[in-house]
Amino acid sequence: MKAWEKNIRKVVPYVPGEQPKKANIIKLNTNENPYPPAPGVLEALKHMDTDLLRRYPDPTAAKLVNAVAKFHRLDSSQVFVGVGSDDVLAMAFLTCFNSDKPILFPDITYSFYDVWADLFRIPYEKQPLDENFKICSNDYKKENGGIIFPNPNAPTGVLKPLDEIEEIIKNNSDVIVIVDEAYIDFGGNSALPLLEKYDNLLIAQTFSKSRSMAGMRIGYLLGNADIIRYINDCKYSFNSYTMNQTAIELGVEAIRDRAYFEQCTQKIIDTREWSKKEFAALGFTFEDSMSNFVFVTHPKYSAVEIFEALRGADIYVRHFKSPERISNYLRITIGTKEEMETLFAFLKQYMSKE
Repeated sequence: MKAWEKNIRKVVPYVPGEQPKKANIIKLNTNENPYPPAPGVLEALKHMDTDLLRRYPDPTAAKLVNAVAKFHRLDSSQVFVGVGSDDVLAMAFLTCFNSDKPILFPDITYSFYDVWADLFRIPYEKQPLDENFKICSNDYKKENGGIIFPNPNAPTGVLKPLDEIEEIIKNNSDVIVIVDEAYIDFGGNSALPLLEKYDNLLIAQTFSKSRSMAGMRIGYLLGNADIIRYINDCKYSFNSYTMNQTAIELGVEAIRDRAYFEQCTQKIIDTREWSKKEFAALGFTFEDSMSNFVFVTHPKYSAVEIFEALRGADIYVRHFKSPERISNYLRITIGTKEEMETLFAFLKQYMSKE
């Protein structure tokens, strides 16, 4: 070890899903939306004032904040925006989880949570999902420094009912509870109505999934004005200009078009429900996913072998080597109906060889 290395902060980084550089692939590994952004986004991009690119963006991103607030019928003081939900969640960790007590989150969940906790030196404890991959509310009733979990959970897709979420929030009034709703638009009810009752609740959402804007990196937090102000204080102490001009302008157009948003999410939901029947017919088992992906396993075929066979056919899905409990599962994003038909045609051919 070099002498200066003893002062280096070292963490095990988050590993994002593979982004293949090949053309003509079917990409079902990173939960992207298979449909284009709202028409207004493309129009705004065509007619954008390029003079804006030489100027610093509005550090408050007020135009986008106001659009998000209007969509959710909240006051602008209750909205924080950032560079994807990863950015806003990292700011929430930094701001809200500042206790000697451990924060709590599921053992099978979004794998960035422990990375942020390690990076910011936040103690944490992972709470095991039950045998059906469900979050056990009783595990979150013990003393802690904060709580975070996705709903629906990732990579399982399992949705926790709103009354059970409220139970967790209500029993932890002395800490911040973050509900990560990256996939809520594909099924279930948002915890948004609970903001009126609980001042310790933060909700994270993103433009990456249901709004087809993963490449623009836009995420946001919803909460009471005091928490949002504290998070903004940390943001301005870290980087004043997190949102670029293009993201602000296009983000406004993306959230304005409610009809297009609902149309696209419904197409994904319909394809997901059809895909569940196809997976079941092939012998796969899975929990009832309410997200834009299905988390499947097969009693006869190895997940690793299916993963590699699909990859060889330029069909990309996601396999997690750890924890061991999910090492024989594949997370498969719901693509277009045509993409899913190609996937199932391959799987049928693959299984017919046995």
